[in-house]
Amino acid sequence: MSKFKKKANTKQDIPTSALPDIIFMLLFFFMVTTVLREVTINVKQRIPDATQLRKLQRKSLVSYLYIGEPKKTDQWGSEPRVQANDVFIEPSDVILWVTTEKDKLNEVERDQITIAMKVDREAKRGLVADVELELRKANARKLLYTTLQEMEE
Repeated sequence: MSKFKKKANTKQDIPTSALPDIIFMLLFFFMVTTVLREVTINVKQRIPDATQLRKLQRKSLVSYLYIGEPKKTDQWGSEPRVQANDVFIEPSDVILWVTTEKDKLNEVERDQITIAMKVDREAKRGLVADVELELRKANARKLLYTTLQEMEE
């Protein structure tokens, strides 16, 4: 029988020379894949409070309309306007906007589209009514008003 020698001093250090490379790869990955904001909001938003709220189930079926006074009044005027995605539209253009938003969805989900309206509390009701009428004409029946939850004390 032969004898086996045991190594007396084994080194148990973890090599850390590749650690900065891994950290930078993760940093670049998250910088490239993260979406910060899809739409730049160009209207002022003072959203009213509400007491009864419901959470959405599928946010992928929601398209947003913003109604309010433009932030840059010297460029776009001081009257409340309708913003869809990154552009201002007239209430008569809402039908075209709804059809382009429906075209982005699958054919099965097109009837399930929800239009979320973020309306400034100082906006005139006539403009909101015009937009609602155009949404009915475009067969966008699911309408959602975005509000802030009222704090109970």
